[in-house]
Amino acid sequence: MQIPFFHFMEDMKVPAHVAIIMDGNGRWAQARHLTRARGHLEGVKRVEEITQAALQAGVKVLTLYAFSTENWSRPQDEVSMLMRTLVSVLNQKAKELHVHGVRIRFIGRRQGVDDHVLAAIQSAETMTGANTAMTLNVAFNYGGRAEIADAVKALALDVKAGRAGLEDISEETLGRYLYTAGQPDPDILIRTSGEQRISNFLLWQLSYAELYFTDKFWPEFTAQEFHKALAEFAGRQRRYGGVRS
Repeated sequence: MQIPFFHFMEDMKVPAHVAIIMDGNGRWAQARHLTRARGHLEGVKRVEEITQAALQAGVKVLTLYAFSTENWSRPQDEVSMLMRTLVSVLNQKAKELHVHGVRIRFIGRRQGVDDHVLAAIQSAETMTGANTAMTLNVAFNYGGRAEIADAVKALALDVKAGRAGLEDISEETLGRYLYTAGQPDPDILIRTSGEQRISNFLLWQLSYAELYFTDKFWPEFTAQEFHKALAEFAGRQRRYGGVRS
């Protein structure tokens, strides 16, 4: 008799923070002779499914790489479609996530983002800001190097203003200036589509994360595939550079 997953989870080591590079929407669509827009819409369905699966599993932070600083170089019609989709999803789903206790946070730069997109982002963040069941970080207009540069700049400004001293600068201090300040670092990074690189994502925070790569395109990455990733994570030993005596 197959044990239901939620019973299996009771005895599993569940990652506190899961980060996902959602890759392969376009290639999934191309393989089926569909438009890239259709691929992105199918990808949105997986976002809903995986968010629910993470919440049910007891994950406390889920970070999804939605739109990088480099993605602005895509064809303008595709970028516009992605912005419309983001606004539509936030308007339709933020309240549902709020009911389930999910806090929505957008990490990345706000500069250059259209006002109507920012308004939808701010509305979702405000509505869900006090929730504690799970935090959903949406990495939007995000770049890992840009995040570190922004953190260094903010810390330097505090040093200049006398709010911090040079002797205060440390890894821990700089971490408090990152977009994810106050959150645990990711325990596992999942990347779909068969690519095996981190693509400028959470460069600081992924220092000791377990890496999990799957050949599934993002629209194919179901809750069952997510469960497989969590099960593999549970079986790994994390040594953080040390050796057990």
